[in-house]
Amino acid sequence: MPGEDSHYKMEPEIRRKWRESNILDKRRPRKAAVMALFYPSHQELTQLLLILRKSNQGVHSNQIGFPGGKTEKQDTDLLHTAMRETYEEVGVPPQAVKVVKELSELYIPPSNFLVKPFMGLYPKPGPFSVQESEVEALVEVDLNEFLDERNQIQQKMTTSYAQDILVPAFKLKGYTVWGATAMMLNEIKELLHKVL
Repeated sequence: MPGEDSHYKMEPEIRRKWRESNILDKRRPRKAAVMALFYPSHQELTQLLLILRKSNQGVHSNQIGFPGGKTEKQDTDLLHTAMRETYEEVGVPPQAVKVVKELSELYIPPSNFLVKPFMGLYPKPGPFSVQESEVEALVEVDLNEFLDERNQIQQKMTTSYAQDILVPAFKLKGYTVWGATAMMLNEIKELLHKVL
């Protein structure tokens, strides 16, 4: 697994400082899980599903992410969390997903979540059903666009916790994808480069 080395390549400078200060050792993070879902388009091209989160007061408001969320009491494990949240947010039934890989967990300091990502295949996709309270829009990314090195950029961003910071990011479907999502995407990208 590329793991943390792949994460660090897309890590904003402010996060590197948090990591080096061992902030994780001083906090009790909440658990969460997300699903990186790959599926065929109508033209039989591989796509990756991302979502644009709703604008609200949260630290991840109006950002691009994977379907997923925090663990609930009824979840049997983190995979159950990822499957449940994916069903709730975009309407993909758990039985329709073939999980192919667990990815490296990632700590997100601003929200104090320890996130476990999974890679899944959705070979016979039905129509997505968006949870309007959580999801602003679906962002369906062609695999070739994701793997294109020209779409890896650096951009200045202003966030809920930092002003005008330069961050490594992906430019996908016109959106800037940075932070934890970009870090997880980079591990996926490095894995795919090993097999494609």
